This record gives sequence, structure tokens and C-alpha cells, in this order.
Amino acid sequence: MSSSINTMPAHLPPSMIDSVKLLPKNERLILFTRHSLREMSDKNGFASYALPLTPKGRVLAESWGRWLAANLDYSMDVDSISSPIQRCIDTAILMQAGAGISRNVSHQSLLVEPGSLVVDHEEVSKVFKQIGALNFINRFLAGDMAGIKAPHKGGLDLLALLFQHQPKHGHLLLAVSHDTLLSAFLAVMMGVGEISWDDWPKMMEGVFLWFDDKPFSDAKVHFIWRGQCYERRLIELLDPFSPSYPLED
Repeated sequence: MSSSINTMPAHLPPSMIDSVKLLPKNERLILFTRHSLREMSDKNGFASYALPLTPKGRVLAESWGRWLAANLDYSMDVDSISSPIQRCIDTAILMQAGAGISRNVSHQSLLVEPGSLVVDHEEVSKVFKQIGALNFINRFLAGDMAGIKAPHKGGLDLLALLFQHQPKHGHLLLAVSHDTLLSAFLAVMMGVGEISWDDWPKMMEGVFLWFDDKPFSDAKVHFIWRGQCYERRLIELLDPFSPSYPLED
């Protein structure tokens, strides 16, 4: 890792550099991230899928990709996966461009809704617009809404997707999604039943993660979020009635 570790792209959440400092070497690394800066949503946090990246957001995505390629001992020469929403696709493409590569960006339905959290989009979208994004996630975590998956099932579906797209050792996969999915995923991984706006992922903020080299049901997922390291055994999510596993930091 080069000496430019303290020179980060403008508008990048500082937590990302805190996390970078804790990265292991030669894992099959994944950066599961929210897209870059977009146009503003409404007051309830409802962001139309048509909202594009801002000019600053485009610059940020490209400069972040350039920074990662220059400062990490990981190759980014890997196909990316993304929500099929354009601002996420653009984030992946721009990060690749910054890293000096041009690879396929595979559109994944589990990285947008309906997908990982929602089963009945029509029913849930009405409630979402009434209660706002944060209340929606907390009701998802409580299992207190029709038309949604069980929290552990939503987390497992995302983990399975990431597990299936693991890169080679020493490589970094980009997986670009949205704030609601990332916030719910992290809450499930940490075993918390409620979050606040302080927990909400900022634009271009993400979690680094990797799996043990074992079959899915036997593996642990290791992840770094906001400068803290955690791990969780996947068997605990496969069996939602097992005792809660204390995460390590």
C-alpha cells in the first residue's frame, strides 16, 4: 500500500479510509457499496430510480476507483455486479475507468428492490412512501410488514449472490447497490433489530467483505464497516433460530 493513504478523493466518506487501513492481504475481496452522489430525493428519503449521479458524483466515483487501484494490493481487473438502476451502473463503470480497466457490469436484480428485501413491490411501495426509508428498514428488521422477506432470508440472498461472484485471491470485486439494501444487510449481519440515521450508509460508502475458502454453509463472512472488523458464521443465518453469535471487532 502506497504512502498516499491519507490523500483521499474529495467527498468520499472518511470511514472508507478507516476501513482500508484494516484490509487483509490476498483475500477474495468484495466492496459492497452504495452508489456515488446523486440528485436529491424527497423529504421521506424516496429516491426515484430515474435520479442520476451529479457531476460531483461522477468525479467521485472515478477518483475513488483510481485511488483504490493505486493504493491497494488488489487488482480491480474483475467484472463488476450492480443494481440495474443507471446511477449504480454508472458508479461501477466510472470506478472501473478510474482504475484504468473496462470490464463487464452485470445487472443483478437482488441489488435493487423488489429483490433482496421485498416480495410484493406494489404493496410495500405504498407503505414505504408513507413511512419513509428509515422506518421501512426498521419494520423490515422487525418482520412487521406484509410483502417482505424474513430479515435473515434477505441477508442470506445477498450473501449468496456475493459468494457466487467472489473474485480470485488478490482481486477486488465491485458490487454497487442502494442505501436501503446496504443498511438492511449490515443490520442483519450485526444482529441488530433497529437502526438510526447515524447508521445509514452515505453515498459512496461501502463495506469490504470476504469469505472463508469453504462451502457456503460452512464459511464465515468477514467484513469491515466504518473502521471496525466483524465476522459471522453463515450457519447462523441458515438457521435463524440458532443463538445470536457475538460479533468480533
